[in-house]
Amino acid sequence: MATTLLVLPVIPRLAQAATILAVRTWPADEYTRVTLELDSELKAEHFTLENPHRLVVDIQGLQANAELNQLISKVRPDDPYIRSLRVAQNRPGVVRLVFDLKQAIAPQVFTLKPVADYQYRLVLDLYPKVAQDPLMAVLDKQAGPDVDDPLARILEDISRNSGAPGGSAPVPAPAPQAQGQEPPPRVALPQPTPAPAPVIPQPSLPSPSTPSRRKRMVTIALDPGHGGEDPGAIGKSGLREKDVVLRIARQLKALIDDQPNMRAYLTRDDDYFVPLHVRVQKARRVRADLFISIHADAWIKPSANGSSVFALSQRGASSTQARWLADKENAADLIGGVNLGSHDKQVAKVLLDLSTTAQINDSLRLGAALLDEIQKINRLHKRQVEQAGFAVLKAPDIPSILVETAFISNPREEELLRSSSHQQKMARAIMSGIQQYFVANPPLAHIADAS
Repeated sequence: MATTLLVLPVIPRLAQAATILAVRTWPADEYTRVTLELDSELKAEHFTLENPHRLVVDIQGLQANAELNQLISKVRPDDPYIRSLRVAQNRPGVVRLVFDLKQAIAPQVFTLKPVADYQYRLVLDLYPKVAQDPLMAVLDKQAGPDVDDPLARILEDISRNSGAPGGSAPVPAPAPQAQGQEPPPRVALPQPTPAPAPVIPQPSLPSPSTPSRRKRMVTIALDPGHGGEDPGAIGKSGLREKDVVLRIARQLKALIDDQPNMRAYLTRDDDYFVPLHVRVQKARRVRADLFISIHADAWIKPSANGSSVFALSQRGASSTQARWLADKENAADLIGGVNLGSHDKQVAKVLLDLSTTAQINDSLRLGAALLDEIQKINRLHKRQVEQAGFAVLKAPDIPSILVETAFISNPREEELLRSSSHQQKMARAIMSGIQQYFVANPPLAHIADAS
């Protein structure tokens, strides 16, 4: 019997193309972030072109489709960096994105593994290659030409020595590394003026030991938690922590700026992500006298309620809840998305390990002053300042506290947080606590101020 052997060609199975789950853009003056969320990890290559400026990104394992084309419509006309976007199938299995740019950029392109509610993400961060420092313009406008402003002198030195050792801190991380340039922090744009607030007594500032042309300016760093890819806690009705705390911080900034010899600086003044250690670096760069991180708590039980204030602990948390909260807040970098390969891990670690006992003691006094005022407008969850290892509170030379304004997971307190009048009450309470702290602990003159 004859036997026929049938030989079939071996056809390799085509890998299934990844599915786009969501596309998002986060434009801001500091940098623009573009995020593609997918159901599987991808590889991407990128390069830039000049005349005109363009960023080209080739994404492997992806097919052009309607979902990806939605990214084109998400580019806003007021984006500081992106003029337009084109999407095309460059070759089988490779999609090319071409960003037409408004200026030269130093891009960072990286992937993130699934975390929290996110799947795999491809992140494109567009930083300015040459950035102007908007803080200088604001200070010049506030101070006038005849005022000897020590902060302005520092920023002038940073501008002159940009790229040199000891220069400006990366903002926000992952900091661009092109040509050694790093984008400096920025001050919030003017916000709508809130309703008139009661006049708060201003503590007298100590005179420096040597003659000075004016009392020194006290700088308060305000840190609205979360932002951008990291929404923070979300209430039952959908209210997002990142939005509420930014509104409170803006109102508090207006109150501080209205006080003589005081000004506020926001670590973020819009909806974009700032890594935890960069928030600390920003405060240190402007030589802040205080650092106040503003949040809205959440708990597994909706009955939890009340406001809390936290300081740093280097010897363990003061309660199980404080430890849980610190772990949750310290995970913000994972959720917001940090390119761990693009910044100096050793520098970040050293910065976050230098906190001192004096800083913690001052922070406890500041926190107690704020609790005294906050209890006038809301129930306190704990009547004393709690402590835990919050990464954002580890500036070695700045009294630093974290304020949980209320439980956004509590329906009643979520409605309070949504109310603009309650937001203003919270801002005023924090302002009064700041003033109370300075009455008991007058700010010392910086060494540079006495020169």
